[in-house]
Amino acid sequence: MEIRRQEALDYHSKGRKGKIEVVATKPCRTQWDLSLAYTPGVAEPCLEIAKSADLSFEYTARGNLVAVVSNGTAVLGLGNIGAEAGKPVMEGKGVLFKRFADIDVFDLEVNSKDPEDIIKFCQLLEPTFGGINLEDIKAPECFVIEETLRRTMSIPVMHDDQHGTAIISGAALLNALEVAGKYIDKVKVVFNGAGASGIACAEHYVRLGAKRENIILCDSKGVVYEGRTEGMNPYKARLASKTTARTLAEALKGADVFVGLSVPRCLTQEMVRSMADDPVVFAMANPVPEISYEEAKEARPDVILATGRSDYPNQVNNVLGFPFIFRGALDVRARAINHEMEIAATRALAALTKEDVPDSVLRAYGIRRLEFGPDYIIPKPFDPRVLIWESSAVAQAAIESGVARLSLDLEEYREELSRRLGRTYEVMQSVRQRAKAAPKRIVFSEGEHEKILRASYQLNEEKIARPILLGRPEAIRAKLAELAIRRFEPEVIEPQLSPRLDAYVEEFYRLRQRHGVTLSEAREQMLNPNYFGAMMVHLGDAEGFVAGVSQHYPETIRPALQIIRVRENVRRVSGVYVIVTKQEVYFFSDTTVNIEPTAEDLAEIAALAAEVARDFNCEPRVAMLSFSNFGSTKHPLTEKIRRATELVKQAHPEMMVDGEMMADTAVFPEILQEDYPFSTLKGSANVLVFPDLDSANIAYKLMLRIGGAEALGPIVVGLSKPVHVLQRGATVDEIVNMAAIAVAHAQGIERTVPA
Repeated sequence: MEIRRQEALDYHSKGRKGKIEVVATKPCRTQWDLSLAYTPGVAEPCLEIAKSADLSFEYTARGNLVAVVSNGTAVLGLGNIGAEAGKPVMEGKGVLFKRFADIDVFDLEVNSKDPEDIIKFCQLLEPTFGGINLEDIKAPECFVIEETLRRTMSIPVMHDDQHGTAIISGAALLNALEVAGKYIDKVKVVFNGAGASGIACAEHYVRLGAKRENIILCDSKGVVYEGRTEGMNPYKARLASKTTARTLAEALKGADVFVGLSVPRCLTQEMVRSMADDPVVFAMANPVPEISYEEAKEARPDVILATGRSDYPNQVNNVLGFPFIFRGALDVRARAINHEMEIAATRALAALTKEDVPDSVLRAYGIRRLEFGPDYIIPKPFDPRVLIWESSAVAQAAIESGVARLSLDLEEYREELSRRLGRTYEVMQSVRQRAKAAPKRIVFSEGEHEKILRASYQLNEEKIARPILLGRPEAIRAKLAELAIRRFEPEVIEPQLSPRLDAYVEEFYRLRQRHGVTLSEAREQMLNPNYFGAMMVHLGDAEGFVAGVSQHYPETIRPALQIIRVRENVRRVSGVYVIVTKQEVYFFSDTTVNIEPTAEDLAEIAALAAEVARDFNCEPRVAMLSFSNFGSTKHPLTEKIRRATELVKQAHPEMMVDGEMMADTAVFPEILQEDYPFSTLKGSANVLVFPDLDSANIAYKLMLRIGGAEALGPIVVGLSKPVHVLQRGATVDEIVNMAAIAVAHAQGIERTVPA
């Protein structure tokens, strides 16, 4: 992907200058707010912190605040350009901290090349920050600075140019060697580049199991060998080799691994050909690597290659490291980032690569499939699971190695991290936990579909549900093998070969014979997986039914409506979307079924939507929506909503419900308090009942597309047993969520005698 110079300049200069801003996290709109934020209220936390300095983590932003400190002497790809010129990079680092790990950053550019100045500067900053990320400081000064700060400070300090690349490329190395069938303590590794990254990578690989005697380090003057004096420093000397090789080409003969942290195009095809079988080549110079992907593959088709570029497989990108390492360190209030935490980060990334890749990642990179192998040895930077896997591993290592001030329940911590991925994750946590307490059998009619298979595997692994797949067993086995999903043997039913088929046909005929269905037609319908799956639920052979990932909504819902009864005292089904914003959770109904509901229908829809809110541990506050407020406009449509409100109140006097009201009145309690104090609705409504399908469907789609909300659903309500219809093209996560909702619903449904 080519970036034009002017595009980059415009990106940084247009609108608000730069890439970051400071945002207040507490209200400051009234005199009362001001008194709490500043004087006199601010004195109270100050006095508490004066008694115990650790309370600064409780009463200030310190515990989630990192300083990115640089003097601009080694800016990636640009060299010694100075503190001011390096500031855009440091702002960018702040953006990545926030985007990937929700960590706040102040970038601090220091106008000094003296290591003692930078050391003193950072030491004086300790009361302000929870951690310090050193950035773009040249070697060997960077080693002295980091070593001193790690020794003298009691907050985490990490020079990302050293350890970030080491941690991430270390994970790629472990996996590349596994793919190649080689052992880390036996391989010969050649490094080209003896700066901060090169030396840190070599030392990290030794901690992972590589033998120091099997490592050869090269710099601009050739091999770093024992006895060399030119261009040496104590850090290079630790890696000096006993070897007769004096050039990179000589060092690479028979080598298993090449690690490039140097200059473009310094690795030739001939050098790659001279390496051992199944060579591992990490050409990480940026933006132009030591050898191009195409040249390396042409020279050695068996090469396992990683670069720093996003347009080739296996990108070694530091964003896979620093945000998540600091997240874990901050959350346990670690005194340092030590080697144990770095190794834990590496092993977590290596392990994550072997897991099924989420749809969101595949979409982000425009690819259909990604699985562990030569072209996938390291997670993609936009994989949301890195936050959970890596940060929790780092936190655990900090606790176990004794540098953590806090101890955490790691399972709870992983759930807390998952909530940072979006409000939908947070909202679904209670539902998933409830499902895990008593998993139910959920049948999927599209059992051969790739997404259903991946979702079923996840449901089984997390013990959320017991999936039953409808389809051809041989096709499902082949697809599982193609997806590299192992250790998973789902229950598979092929409808036409099922011993229950005749019973299902008879029952469907009994249900539909007075609706024009003949016995032969009943058999034909039962061979349709949607009808077969719904009948399984109807007759108790499964507790829930989920379908629709590759079908239109009517194709999926119609069989269920023909087979499964509506609940007692319910006249018709409806659909609810759970709309999740950054601040609130709303329940929109009816968004999918009833085109022009009557007042009686709307009253029923409201009651069913309120039940869904309770399922998500939300106390329902129901607003019956219209284009008028409490009779302000006389019209048959507003009269319908007023009548529906009365019916809900009569049937459910315990429920907080009111209407008719406009949407803004419903969600802004100030309007109700000031203009309609008589309303029985107190606070912002969270269950929004729309007057018709038009308005409900339009509203929820606008919320998703331009309102920045996330959605769960549609949740079908009103049936006596759980049936949930997926959005066409639903992601694996969405399928898992709907199955978990089906399990939770099944748990709450009383046993009934089949009709």
